[in-house]
Amino acid sequence: MKKFKLKYIVFLIMLASLGSIFYGLSLEEEHPNAPKYIGGGTVGLFLVAMPLFLWKESKVKNMKDYMLTKENIKKMQEKEREKTENQ
Repeated sequence: MKKFKLKYIVFLIMLASLGSIFYGLSLEEEHPNAPKYIGGGTVGLFLVAMPLFLWKESKVKNMKDYMLTKENIKKMQEKEREKTENQ
């Protein structure tokens, strides 16, 4: 059996979550399970699909590039000076 890629799993979770939300919204307001479908879809979307997506996308990133260190502050200041000099 072939391995599923994480992006397809995240996509399927997203589709199932959105489907659950829209199904809950399409039910009549008096239906007792409508809020459960909406809530389950919301939980699936924001507590399952989004963290998986962010984890998948951040695996290849270097977190040191996004931290505010003295080196990065100097780089940003140099870029700002270059911008003002070029104007």
